[in-house]
Amino acid sequence: MSATPLPVLNYLRSQLDGTLRGDETIHMRYPTAISRFLGFRIVEIGEASAVIELHARTDLHGNQQGTVHGGLLCELADAAIGTAHSTLMVEGETFTSIDLKATFLRPVWESRLLAHAWATHRGRTVSHYQCDIERDDGKVVARVDSAVMTLRGDHAKGR
Repeated sequence: MSATPLPVLNYLRSQLDGTLRGDETIHMRYPTAISRFLGFRIVEIGEASAVIELHARTDLHGNQQGTVHGGLLCELADAAIGTAHSTLMVEGETFTSIDLKATFLRPVWESRLLAHAWATHRGRTVSHYQCDIERDDGKVVARVDSAVMTLRGDHAKGR
């Protein structure tokens, strides 16, 4: 194992471009368990930004009305926002979402979804993010705004 964990952004960039050697470490978990379970995949990464992909299908992700469930869209946005914010974390820091507001604009049935998340304000403790989720036809289906709190010291332990 490498002596010092890589910065999260460097690790995720290497993971994305296929250049991880296998002995690199970071202080966070990627891919996350929920992302593996739901089939999310990082397709772009930058400082305080991320794009997460999901191939949505109503037979797996549908609600009572026969469209993709809004809760899944919230989870997809939360994953993109969390991934974006994680690129700013150093060892000994972690974070938690403190709010999330979703606006649903149009339905989804079967589509490759891309959740584009970026920081609109980067604070020392609280940062704000926006995430637009687009269908494969390029139309935005949901816009999600979230505040994320960076945790340090004892507040970060065990998270």
